[in-house]
Amino acid sequence: MFYYLFEYLNKLNVPGAGLFAYISFRSASAVITSLIISMIIGKSVIRWLQRMQIGEVVRDLGLEGQYRKEGTPSMGGIIILSSIVIPVLLFADLTNVYILLMLLTTIWLGGIGFLDDYIKIFKKNKAGLAGKFKIYGQVILGLVVGIVLYTSDQVYVREKVPVGENTQHTMIAEPGNENAKVPEFTYRNIKSTVTTIPFVKNHEFNYNMLVGFLKKNKNFWGWVVFVLIVIFILTAVSNGANLTDGLDGLNAGVSSIVGATLGILAYVSGNMVFADYLNIMFIPNTGELVIFASSFIGATVGFLWYNAYPAQVFMGDTGSLSLGGIIAVFAIIIRKELLIPILCGIFLMESLSVIMQVSYFKYTRRRTGTGKRIFLMAPLHHHYQMKGYTEPKIVTRFWIVAIILAVVTVVTLKIR
Repeated sequence: MFYYLFEYLNKLNVPGAGLFAYISFRSASAVITSLIISMIIGKSVIRWLQRMQIGEVVRDLGLEGQYRKEGTPSMGGIIILSSIVIPVLLFADLTNVYILLMLLTTIWLGGIGFLDDYIKIFKKNKAGLAGKFKIYGQVILGLVVGIVLYTSDQVYVREKVPVGENTQHTMIAEPGNENAKVPEFTYRNIKSTVTTIPFVKNHEFNYNMLVGFLKKNKNFWGWVVFVLIVIFILTAVSNGANLTDGLDGLNAGVSSIVGATLGILAYVSGNMVFADYLNIMFIPNTGELVIFASSFIGATVGFLWYNAYPAQVFMGDTGSLSLGGIIAVFAIIIRKELLIPILCGIFLMESLSVIMQVSYFKYTRRRTGTGKRIFLMAPLHHHYQMKGYTEPKIVTRFWIVAIILAVVTVVTLKIR
C-alpha cells in the first residue's frame, strides 16, 4: 500500500518520496516492520492461545525434557504468517506476479496447516488432517504455481545473445584498450523452462531436454514436465520443513538462514549488472522478491524470540507447512530449485532419516519378522536427543550446518 502511495507522492515531487522506488529501502523497511509486528503481536497471540487452552499434547517418546513442553501454546505460525503478509502488502508491488504467487503460497499452506492444528487441538484428534488431504492441497498449489509461471506474460528470462551479421559474434574494441576485443551482445526475452545447475560452467538446463524425443509440441511437454517438478519440489520441501519442526527454535532458525540466502539469490538474479557479472540468468521482475524475503527473515527471526529454548510457543503445522512451501516456490521462481538439496540440506536430512527408518523397519520385519531401525529415533534430531545431546546443542549445531550449506549455495554462483 505504501508503495503506491509514495509512487503517487513522487509524481507530485514530494521530497523523499522517491526512496520507495529502491528495492533496498523497501527491503529494509519490510524486515524492520516484520520484526516489530512479530514482537508486538507475539505476546498477544501467546496470551490468546493460553486463554483458549491451545497447548501441546505430548506423547511419551522417552525423550529428555519432553514433558516440559506439555501445555505450551501451539499454532504460533499465526505470528509468522501475519509478520510476512502485512509488510509485503505495505511495501511490495502487488501487481508483480511473483509477489502474488508468494502471497498465495503463504496463505494457502498456512490455511492447510491451520486446519490440521485446529483438528488436533480443538477436535482432540491427534492424527489431525488426513495426510492425503495435505498432499492434495500441496498438489493443487503446485499446479497453480506451475500454470501461472507458464501462462503469465510477466514470467520470462532475458537471454544474452551476440549481435552482428547473422547473429554471429561480432568483435569490437574494448573501451580504453584498442588491442583487446570483446563480443558485442544484445538481450532478448524468452519464455523458457531453463533452470540453474550448480557447479557446472554454462550452468543451465532446459526441462525440454527431458522430452527431446517428442518432435511435436516439445515446448508444451517441457512445461508439463516443469509443472510436475514444481509439484514434487513443493510437496517435498513443505513436508521436510514440517518434519524439522520438532525442537525449540530449530525450524525457525534454519528457515531464516535459508530465507536470507534466497533473498541474495533473488537480488542478483533480478539485477542485470550482477547477473551479467556472475554469468547467471537474468530474470526480470524477481528483484521485487527481495521485499518478500526480507519480510520472511523478519518474521522467522521475530518468532524465534518466543520460540527459542525454552519455547513459549510452537509454530505448529500452521507455520511449518507454509515455511517449507514458501522456500520451495521462491527457489522455483528464481530458477534455483536444483540448489534446494544443498540449501535445504537440513530439511533433506530430516526427510531422508524418516524415509530410511520406515523403509528399513518394514523391510527387516518382512524378512526376519522383527523390524530393525537405522536410527535410535526419526526424524534425525530425535536420534541425537536419544544419544544424550541437549536440545539447545542440537539446535545450535543444526543452525551451524545450515549456515555452511547457505555459504556453499551462494559460492556455487562463482564455482563452476
